[in-house]
Amino acid sequence: MSASGAVETGLPAVAATPSPTPARAPVPGRLFRPISAEDEEQQPTEIESLCMNCYRNGMTRLLLTKIPFFREIIVSSFSCEHCGWNNTEIQSAGRIQDQGIRYTLTVRAPEDMNREVVKTDSATTRIPELDFEIPAFSQKGALTTVEGLISRAISGLEQDQPTRRTNKEAIAERIDEFIVKLKELKHGASPFTLIIDDPSGNSFVENPHAPQKDDALVITHYNRTPQQEEMLGLQAETPEEKPEEEDLRNEVLQFNTNCPECNAPAQTNMKLVQIPHFKEVIIMATNCEYCGHRTNEVKSGGAVEPLGTRINLHITDPSDMTRDLLKVTKNPFTLGDSSSPGQMNKLQEFSQRVDQIIEGKMKAHFIMNDPAGNSYLQNVYAPEDDPEMKVEYYERTFEQNEELGLNDMRTEGYETSLVPQR
Repeated sequence: MSASGAVETGLPAVAATPSPTPARAPVPGRLFRPISAEDEEQQPTEIESLCMNCYRNGMTRLLLTKIPFFREIIVSSFSCEHCGWNNTEIQSAGRIQDQGIRYTLTVRAPEDMNREVVKTDSATTRIPELDFEIPAFSQKGALTTVEGLISRAISGLEQDQPTRRTNKEAIAERIDEFIVKLKELKHGASPFTLIIDDPSGNSFVENPHAPQKDDALVITHYNRTPQQEEMLGLQAETPEEKPEEEDLRNEVLQFNTNCPECNAPAQTNMKLVQIPHFKEVIIMATNCEYCGHRTNEVKSGGAVEPLGTRINLHITDPSDMTRDLLKVTKNPFTLGDSSSPGQMNKLQEFSQRVDQIIEGKMKAHFIMNDPAGNSYLQNVYAPEDDPEMKVEYYERTFEQNEELGLNDMRTEGYETSLVPQR
């Protein structure tokens, strides 16, 4: 469910008519004064402006202020005495920051609803518990509170409800139910999570304990994607010329070999594939036209990692069975026809339990231990941490290094052994 900012329009065009009530001249060096209700000198600048609703003159008020522990902003407010139209928005007075920012606030107490919030145009607001999202650039920027954000979303959803009830009654009923849930959150019916994600880095959520740490608020800085750079109107960096070997990632290479079954000439196809949030791997497939034998294999595209990897996944839902998995080494699991009845019964019992896990009727832990550190299990929350998955890195034992052939590998001082003896 998402809400758009249909409750507001853009900033009205500013006319050249002088203000009937000129503002006081700003104090030199204090153009942006800390926001305070007790500062009598902090008065807005008033400018007569064109109302975009009735096209008569209204009044725009501009206030240059500074948010404590944040930065300077410009608060603008427009009102028209003729038609009653009004509009309020905020803009950052600085530049777009070097990194985007994400605020994750756990709202538990009524005091959290009163936290001050600066939400810019480019920020996306989410409440995961309701699967609710306000997309970027669907609302004008605002200086408000957590409660104000929810009230603004409720107003946006309620605005077109009369029309929906006439044309799309079923949709209107669903939105009514959703509005009730938002109002319950607004009145503190249950804790919830508020996420404000702003690629421009100019949004803000108040920490009432500043400069102390706020246990309810997590602040994450991140590098913008090319799509976010484009969305903000920033010029993308000129991509560096890729070396010729980079073209291999877009090609399927072929080389001649022999079939491992009939030894007839065959071809092996090979392709480099980049696994997101992991590394590059090589996929190899051989198909023999003479005997029909087929093989496929996945190899790591890099060296053996310095540490081994142990991945522990708590399987709690059938969707966990769809995660991508890469296990480089072979591990056949077969049972021949000549097996004893006891082994067959154990295998059948094991298969039944596996079926229960696949159907989501049984929770289980899946552990993948790779001393080489080259195996992979998909993190569906990437780049965030996966609450159901734990990745451990460990030092290999002597026996594990021996199995990987690392104990006898000599990487230093071998040049001296190549010098001819005189």
